[in-house]
Amino acid sequence: MSRSIPVKTTQIFHGTKEFSCPYLDGKIERKVITELCEPDAEELYDSLSIAGFRRSHNVAYRPACPDCNACVPVRIEVNNFFWTKSFKRTLKRNNDLFSMNLEARATLEQYHLFQTYQQSRHSGGEMENMRYIDYKAMIEQSPIETHTIEFRQKHNQKLVAVLLADYQSDSVSAVYSFYDITNSERSLGTYMVLWTVKLAKFLNKKFVYLGYWVEKSPKMAYKTRFKPLEGLGPKGWEIINL
Repeated sequence: MSRSIPVKTTQIFHGTKEFSCPYLDGKIERKVITELCEPDAEELYDSLSIAGFRRSHNVAYRPACPDCNACVPVRIEVNNFFWTKSFKRTLKRNNDLFSMNLEARATLEQYHLFQTYQQSRHSGGEMENMRYIDYKAMIEQSPIETHTIEFRQKHNQKLVAVLLADYQSDSVSAVYSFYDITNSERSLGTYMVLWTVKLAKFLNKKFVYLGYWVEKSPKMAYKTRFKPLEGLGPKGWEIINL
């Protein structure tokens, strides 16, 4: 069932400047954004999510790129999620971790892990040189219910991964995640998605939102491993079959 976006007469949508696309060479990136204002921010963002928007700080955004529609909003169907043998092995490999579901608060310990992750996985990206004050804003500036989930080793409490997640009326949205890149055998990126699916199931949520998927971008390929995966297209939300 479709839902209308509860846009007030004061709700304003802006177009951003054009930048080089971080996913496809030779393409231009442009977004449409709108502010998520209290007291109706949660209801508004629920509807905007269904329309393919994502959140950053107190703003919802969606790609509006000239001559390109490669960015596809995607979400996992929680109740029908297919647990492959590989996924089950990933859970087992991380049995020695425990999670802490916290309010969205930044710490220096998180920030140091974030810096190491950015320098290794996204060198040259716009987030590599983020200062602590910028990281703190990314984590804490949210007008909706947002949590930081820390994953630590049981035997020494070492922080190995962090997930920033929005809790919405019928979904959990994975806003951003990062992890200890020296623990590649753990597949921590995959593990956090699986953990989020289990959380959403426990909370009786229907979906886990994973942001955007770009078919020709290797950085995005991992998202199609999580099935059933729905994508938002001209006909609405439909299963992606690859």
